Amino acid sequence: MAYFEQFKKHIQENNLPTAVSLWQEYCMSDEVDPEEMSAILREIKLAHFVESFGVYVEEGLPLWRDLPESSEKNEILKLIFDLQTTDSAEYAEIAHTYLKEKYGMIDIFSELLKITGLRDGETFKGCIRNFELLIHLQKGKFCFHAGSWGVGEVMDISFLRREISIEFENVSDTKEISFKNAFKILTPMSSDHFLSRRFGDPEKFEAFTRQNPLDAIKLLLKDLGDSTAFEIREEMEGLVIPEEEWAKWWSSVRGKLKKDTEIIYPPSLKIPFRLNTMKETQEDRLKASIEGVKSIKEMIDILYTFLRDFSVLAKEESLNAFLRKELANVLFNKNITVAEEIQILFLLSDLNDSQGENIEESVKKLSRIPEIIESIKILSYKRRLLSVIRKVREDWLELFCDLVVSKKKHSLRDFLFDEIIQSKQEAFLSEKIEEMLKYPATYPNAFLWFFQKIMKKKTTLFMDQDSLNKAFEAFFVLMYHVEVELKDRILTKKMHAMLTDKRFEIVRRIFKGASKEVIRELLLLSTKCQVLTSHDKSVLHSLAAVVYPELAQNSSDTDEEVIWTTAEGLKKVTDRIEQIATKDVIENAKDIEIARAHGDLRENSEYKFAQEKRASLQKEMKTLSAQIKKARVLSKEDIDISSVGVGTKVRIVDLEGAEKKYSILGPFEADTNSGIISAQSKLAKYLLNKKVGEKVIFNDTTWEIKEITHAI
Repeated sequence: MAYFEQFKKHIQENNLPTAVSLWQEYCMSDEVDPEEMSAILREIKLAHFVESFGVYVEEGLPLWRDLPESSEKNEILKLIFDLQTTDSAEYAEIAHTYLKEKYGMIDIFSELLKITGLRDGETFKGCIRNFELLIHLQKGKFCFHAGSWGVGEVMDISFLRREISIEFENVSDTKEISFKNAFKILTPMSSDHFLSRRFGDPEKFEAFTRQNPLDAIKLLLKDLGDSTAFEIREEMEGLVIPEEEWAKWWSSVRGKLKKDTEIIYPPSLKIPFRLNTMKETQEDRLKASIEGVKSIKEMIDILYTFLRDFSVLAKEESLNAFLRKELANVLFNKNITVAEEIQILFLLSDLNDSQGENIEESVKKLSRIPEIIESIKILSYKRRLLSVIRKVREDWLELFCDLVVSKKKHSLRDFLFDEIIQSKQEAFLSEKIEEMLKYPATYPNAFLWFFQKIMKKKTTLFMDQDSLNKAFEAFFVLMYHVEVELKDRILTKKMHAMLTDKRFEIVRRIFKGASKEVIRELLLLSTKCQVLTSHDKSVLHSLAAVVYPELAQNSSDTDEEVIWTTAEGLKKVTDRIEQIATKDVIENAKDIEIARAHGDLRENSEYKFAQEKRASLQKEMKTLSAQIKKARVLSKEDIDISSVGVGTKVRIVDLEGAEKKYSILGPFEADTNSGIISAQSKLAKYLLNKKVGEKVIFNDTTWEIKEITHAI
């Protein structure tokens, strides 16, 4: 491809004379590579001097004639006709002969020659490609628009009007395109092309892609070229696979792509996926990777991945022997670390090598085990090492417990915890956890792991109310330490999210069984945590008041009062705010302008009324916006029906047997006609905190509380 590189250089420099000289030299060659000639002509089509070059392109005709028959030879002829500008008789004869041999049997052959300019001796530049485009443009066929319209499907074609009707993927209406313009902007596209299938029958193509995901990716790479993961996503997400399913679908396909020998899987996101034209086997890939390794760690990673993905292939005798030999050599490397040696032994064990049996003896002699485990980056090997430790070492329990409460972050705590519990050795572990609950700031990561475990009820340890109280107190102590002393903003945000998740679910759970004194202590601890907003603290006090109404007075210590509401009530208020902002205020502004136009504002009652209404709307908007900030959606879990409170429905009966029912909700839902009263109303205050059987007096009548149920 030496000539091609030279042409490319002259085209980039826009050097027509040198390019012409090089072309004339090239055309004197005895032998020509058709692939190179095709590449040169395509590059010239992109040159600024392409029109001027057209008078010289016919010098390549002798080279074309000497080429063996092939699709490449046909493409070269089309490229010559795309470039030529002389419309010579020789050109006309060549084109006519070529088309006659291939398409002379069709009924409208003469008509198509006329349209392309060949029959009447008109300008016929590009005539071969244009002729074949006209043959292709039949109803139901596909083509690609050179601009931004994308793929198009032919709806109709008229030789009388010399135009076609096409529906494009990126244009809303059917477009009528003349043949003359079609020659300039349309490229024929086969029906089995990736873009044709995606546009022509998207539902069928989606079904095909779901059943044959690798074939769909290969089709994309064949038709659209090498593509990165991002480019594949651009072509398929929402167009083939629904957006909401893309992440899951791609995750499942990506693993299969790694194993497919017809696709070259890129080492990074910036490098594209490519079709493997060399038909390289997985064994070839593996050996090539091993030859290029630069460290023992890299060798371990490569072989672990291979054995994980191609375990059956690794059993093949010759490959198995090769891998065992390579690993045995690594063991003799003087720079090998203990962690690397352990992993090599695991690999040998997986290959059924006798040296893999030495793992238990090696583990018995290990020291500084936590450091070794931390050095191993492959999670499954960490667990395998721990399993061997559990089997062969007497000090395994102490090691496991120390790792469970380790100060460092790691993902093995659940595995270690389960091993200890299954061995019925939780007593020793409980001592460690007791210390952790006592000094949470010493074990922040381990504490949060265990706190989440007991909050999600994933253990039976420390699940009594007293332990839960201690854990929650430790939580607030740690939150203060992380925020104020460690100044760890990420961990602070994580703890805040844990506390407020699912509308303070863990708070409701612990408050429900805690004593009044414990809740008071917890509320006091919460005041020291700066990350908690005044709203957060207000919610904590309100939840405390649900369990112990007498604690409601403590809410005066907070900056704002919680307004309890249902989801429907909250929506009613937000809808009203939206109406004021998007409709009422705009209409009022128009009213003000109309009234202003009436003149003399001092005597203009319409103007004054409109101004007063604006003030009223502004006041209402301000009030509702302030209330929204204090609003908290009430759930069934928030409601304690042992006494009358927000969210309860109470049935009362007077001395004469007359009965009334009231639902006590927030001010957003209040509707006396439906028996719904606000918790802030005078009537509600008579009823709040009363229990079944208690009596209340209002409006000079004595009422007894007969029943308390949920209002939502």
